[in-house]
Amino acid sequence: MSLLSIRDLAIALPGGADRRYAAKDINFDLAAGEILCIVGESGSGKSMSANAVMGLLPEGVNAVGGTITFDGQDILGLSEQQMMALRGRRISMIFQEPLSALNPLMRVGAQIAEVFEAHGELVGSERRARALTLLKEVGIPDPESAIRAYPFQLSGGQRQRVMIAMALALEPEILIADEPTTALDVTTQAQILELIEDLRRSRGMAVIFITHDFGVVADIADRVIVMQTGTIVETGTADEVLLKPQHPYTRALIDAIPRLTRHDEVAPIDRKTVLTVEGLNKTFSTSSGTFFGKRRVVKAVQDVSFELYSGETIGIVGESGSGKSTVGRCLVRLINPDTGRVMVDGADIAHMSGADLRDQRRKMQMIFQDPFSSLNPRARVSRILTEGLIAHNVPIADAMVKARALLEMVGLDPSAMGRFPHEFSGGQRQRIGIARALALDPSIIIADEAVSALDVSIQAQVLDLLADLKTRLNLSMLFITHDLRVAARICDRIIVMQKGRIVEVGPTGKVLHDPDTAYTRSLLDAIPGQDYERALAKAE
Repeated sequence: MSLLSIRDLAIALPGGADRRYAAKDINFDLAAGEILCIVGESGSGKSMSANAVMGLLPEGVNAVGGTITFDGQDILGLSEQQMMALRGRRISMIFQEPLSALNPLMRVGAQIAEVFEAHGELVGSERRARALTLLKEVGIPDPESAIRAYPFQLSGGQRQRVMIAMALALEPEILIADEPTTALDVTTQAQILELIEDLRRSRGMAVIFITHDFGVVADIADRVIVMQTGTIVETGTADEVLLKPQHPYTRALIDAIPRLTRHDEVAPIDRKTVLTVEGLNKTFSTSSGTFFGKRRVVKAVQDVSFELYSGETIGIVGESGSGKSTVGRCLVRLINPDTGRVMVDGADIAHMSGADLRDQRRKMQMIFQDPFSSLNPRARVSRILTEGLIAHNVPIADAMVKARALLEMVGLDPSAMGRFPHEFSGGQRQRIGIARALALDPSIIIADEAVSALDVSIQAQVLDLLADLKTRLNLSMLFITHDLRVAARICDRIIVMQKGRIVEVGPTGKVLHDPDTAYTRSLLDAIPGQDYERALAKAE
């Protein structure tokens, strides 16, 4: 018997007579204790369908047809007060980005206790005790400290565990997880997936898991739904959908997945050195959050040294907190290193300032992880692409000509010049970020998790674009990522970092298939869907 049954669900977007739908003709059932994965690209309607179950559709977006039956009752007909009583108690949700979902001004313990308060459960001391128990159950280290912490004082994986603790506080019958592991490193991702699986088994809880990661799907799904442009195009057991896909869209998604087994040997690299990093160090000192508390000292980067050759792509991989992004930001001087040298064309830029630094900076540019936050939301694309050129004394007319050429180079129409970042998809925004990085004709590009938030098909397009641009423009690249499959697809060599130090470096094939260190092997072992990848390779 189904715990949740959705029939002919239609979700309409704001608009006039020409009605458009975020999702239409959605039909599926969810059984108790089942994990149902919903996959598809951004805009496919998967998150909208889940939000409809929770009664959390955005303003102006409405369920205009169909039924969502839970425990024999159509919840689409419930009042907001009735939904509030249901939400959190019997159906809970884990959101994709915990830093924005959690209140930055409230301590973790207070936010978990708020769940009990909203439903009139327990009293003050009991709420705190239960919050502490939940933090222990979801594997938070040192829960006594975590319960007093603010969200920004926790790691990404710890914040996600807090969200899970809140979602499980009242022991719901259905848990909806919306991309809960997208931005997490492989070991933290593996821990979260194991936690959800354990909770499903121990509590008999049903799970709707929304993701674009087919490795995750292969590891946890009982059944799979594939959505495209608001409709379900394929459904079946995990084995049926993943190993014998019937719909062309499903096959295209699977073909776009980067694979460890697909690493090709690269052509010989010109050994001319374009970047030399010697003895780079960076230490951060942070407050404990209390007036008399000790300051916390974090050695983010410790004695990092390496060389980057002309035309080469080096991947820097490691867990969150390994120091890989800090290295990238030190190199482009978004933060200042404490000690060490960063040599570009014979000049040490590590401690430059003023005009000297500005002149050298144009040789090394950065592509950021989240183009939505790194692009000025109030600036049109024309300004975003030309302000760096104008700052380096390029005439406005010439800067505009180059901006149009850059858009064409990254596969966008020059008509995009007059639009704002919010008018583009995630993949298009990342292409604008790439165009901005190329505007000053750099010889080195640093890409910091540049594809981690993108769907597999868009991710494949951006990786192909970067590889093509690298060849056409003779670029050298540092590619910072937590996704070893992506590193396999694009990198010539790989640097593995742990706790601020380099623990392994070597050719991509060697590091990924015959690693020297236990830490690298642990990263590889944590990659989801490896049995599935081997099955695909055998089938091919």
